[in-house]
Amino acid sequence: MGPILLGLALAVLAWVLVVGDLVRRHRPVWHWYLAGYPVTAYRVLFTWRRVALLNDLSVSRLPARTLVGHLLVKGDPVRPVAPRISFPRATRLGLTLVVRLHAGQTPATYLRAAEAFVHAWKVHAVRVTSPERGLVLLTAVASDPLQRPGLATAPTELLSALIGALESGGAWVMNLRLVPHWLIAGATRSGKSTLLARLITQLAPQPVALVGIDCKGGMELGLFADRLSALATCRREAVAMLSALVVDMQDRMSACRSAGVRSIWELPDALRPVPVVVIVDEIAELYLSDGRRESRAEAEQCSTLLLRLAQLGAALGMHLVVAGQRVGSDLGPGVTALRAQLGGRICHRVNDPGTAEMTLGDLNKDAVTVAQAITAEEPGMAVCTDPDGGWSRARSHSTPTQEAVAITSKYAAVTPELPALDRALAALEGDDK
Repeated sequence: MGPILLGLALAVLAWVLVVGDLVRRHRPVWHWYLAGYPVTAYRVLFTWRRVALLNDLSVSRLPARTLVGHLLVKGDPVRPVAPRISFPRATRLGLTLVVRLHAGQTPATYLRAAEAFVHAWKVHAVRVTSPERGLVLLTAVASDPLQRPGLATAPTELLSALIGALESGGAWVMNLRLVPHWLIAGATRSGKSTLLARLITQLAPQPVALVGIDCKGGMELGLFADRLSALATCRREAVAMLSALVVDMQDRMSACRSAGVRSIWELPDALRPVPVVVIVDEIAELYLSDGRRESRAEAEQCSTLLLRLAQLGAALGMHLVVAGQRVGSDLGPGVTALRAQLGGRICHRVNDPGTAEMTLGDLNKDAVTVAQAITAEEPGMAVCTDPDGGWSRARSHSTPTQEAVAITSKYAAVTPELPALDRALAALEGDDK
């Protein structure tokens, strides 16, 4: 019986391992809840005192002293006391626990200890946030959900684009109805251009006018010219197009005022003008001047026109998506004013800390630190904001250039016409001749 039982035990073990591997690969959430979470929760509880002591999170209390007659009697030796924690709570691909801070402690101490938590608990990452004073929320992610982001599904809505996956495993959606204007920063080969291509292909089937401003001669956005209602390839053309858009915006204001409504979305379908998404690739090309008076005047015009669109365009169906390798105050005060109007922020790997600070610093300092940690080996990785004011790591879906061009060409027939922009560019060409 001994060999038979041993063989059965080995067969059962092999079956469990095979089934467990299949569940881990095809149903990672199930595998986490059944096997990963119990083990990780045990590690958290078992190692908490030790990790807190080694990372200066514990506080040493003075021994008790009692006066008996003329003798001073001391109590137990000094013992470090670890902060109190809640029981680890399971999430889809990780867990969370709340830490009650000792008097005088700040969340910064836990930020410095985040890497120690990662190694002690054998997880992919630990995020430290402070939901309220006196408390710290530790969010552990068991594995990197962005290593192989799946094509998550999201509700199809007008002006909504599924562009990638969030660190939580959910869909990364850029919804211009919720957040009308966006700022995207990223160095060369960080994934910025791929993200713009993904956005354009997602908006291409929708009844939306796409307007491109690419002052690098149209090298990037020119690939999608079949689906663009207009394209400016130099700053002079950009000034003409933006001026025409501001005039169109004023006409939309008049239509809303006449109808007694506060936005174009309250107008009847027959009277509602087509939404416009203005995509600017490399914002620095619009703001930098070579010192000539004409160049400075064009830069100032671009700054003023973009700011007007950002301030007034949301309710009128005009949206801005501004991208650049470098976004800093050295480009002029106009950039800082424009940044304040761009509520959506996406920061890929950047070459200088100032750009990360400019993109995310006014929203969350922790997000700046995480963005600066993105390496060159992580193309498409970014830190993005969400409509409720939080932030998350995310990764855009890679859309090959040929595929993006094919998609935009496929929907070229649905490209809305913007006569005002056509007239502005035609008049500019006439002046050149």
